[in-house]
Amino acid sequence: MTQSTTRHQTASPSAPAAAPASPSVPSAPAPAPAAGSASPSAADPLSAFLGSVALAVATLDAVRPDQYDLPTPCEEYDVRELARHIVAVLRRFALVGRGGDPMTLPHVADGSWHEAADEARAAWTADPGLLDRPVTLPFGTLPGAAALVVYAGEFTVHTWDLAVATGQSPAWDPAVLAVSLGAMERALPAERRGEGVPFGPVVETAPDAPAVDRLVAWYGRRP
Repeated sequence: MTQSTTRHQTASPSAPAAAPASPSVPSAPAPAPAAGSASPSAADPLSAFLGSVALAVATLDAVRPDQYDLPTPCEEYDVRELARHIVAVLRRFALVGRGGDPMTLPHVADGSWHEAADEARAAWTADPGLLDRPVTLPFGTLPGAAALVVYAGEFTVHTWDLAVATGQSPAWDPAVLAVSLGAMERALPAERRGEGVPFGPVVETAPDAPAVDRLVAWYGRRP
């Protein structure tokens, strides 16, 4: 079924009330990667971030109008609210790249995810030196390169949320998955869960499970 471009590019402002949040499927970005994890060998941080954003946008574009009220594995949001959250996170991260305070923007927002993605890409590609400078995120201060890895993971996991909810099969980039999973494993070992940590227990997966399954399981989701 072909849908209009305008319908896909805009997060609807008429979303229903969000479902209660679940501690096992949080939407907050991952904690800071440990020292030395900003440049994994699988891919450079900027490429990983850009790839994760491109796949998120493509997955949002493929959502049908009749799917916006469906629940997602991120129980805090249905599909419509998750789309609005992705728009907001893109705008927040663009503001981070410009030296602003992301907490001045809401965690959900209406508008075009294409425009928000363009804004984030522009902010993070304008100055190569930004990758080496500290930036302020909602959960702390990191070098720009480490921040890119954190948000590559967030967008990848939320893309998985959308894909599961809407029956899509995105073309996952192994390099992006490797960067995101490696950073998450170093930053938040399995034993560091519980009160005060915005991620549920790691869900056990087989050693040979697909990389995307291992990534979302580390975030506390059940693949």
